[in-house]
Amino acid sequence: MPLPAARPLRAITLAILGAALCTAGVGAATPVAPVAPAAACTGLLQQTFLRLQDEKPQSLCQYSGKVVVVVNTASFCGFTPQYEGLEALYAKYKDRGLVVLGFPSNDFSQETGSNKEIADFCENTFGVKFPMFTKTSVRGQDASPLFKQLAAQTGTAPRWNFYKYVIARDGVSVTSFNSMTDPASRQFVGEIERQLASKWPH
Repeated sequence: MPLPAARPLRAITLAILGAALCTAGVGAATPVAPVAPAAACTGLLQQTFLRLQDEKPQSLCQYSGKVVVVVNTASFCGFTPQYEGLEALYAKYKDRGLVVLGFPSNDFSQETGSNKEIADFCENTFGVKFPMFTKTSVRGQDASPLFKQLAAQTGTAPRWNFYKYVIARDGVSVTSFNSMTDPASRQFVGEIERQLASKWPH
């Protein structure tokens, strides 16, 4: 049978050995390179919306430092096929820092379904994977704060469905494109690539 004092003696011995090793530098902490802070949430991205699929709150701050395309969408519009082009754009450039954010809206009476119906339509018809949010008002007095800010900064609110805003990495600078601008157009893609090439924070 071990002596009662054996266990404490062993602990004391290990402690002394550990202290000696640390003194010799064997157990010394290794300096760790500082981790760059995440991009600060600024300007237009200080907003929270409900995710389309499950209506859970989502802060747009998670997209800080990215190039953000904001687009108001509808399921029964002549421009609805642009979903396909927006998804292709997102798939091509997301690894370089692009995100497309879709905001279904019935402001033009072409998005009458429920949030679930919209989600099913987007996924099943166009394979949409970019983030989508619940139905949102995008113009007039009832417009969400985000769209009011976008209209104030660009001088124009959405005039129809699939109006597009490109927010730069700084979360402040914005460029607008009308509904007729196809997501695959040279003008639109050129602006996306120009913004992606910029580095932020500087």
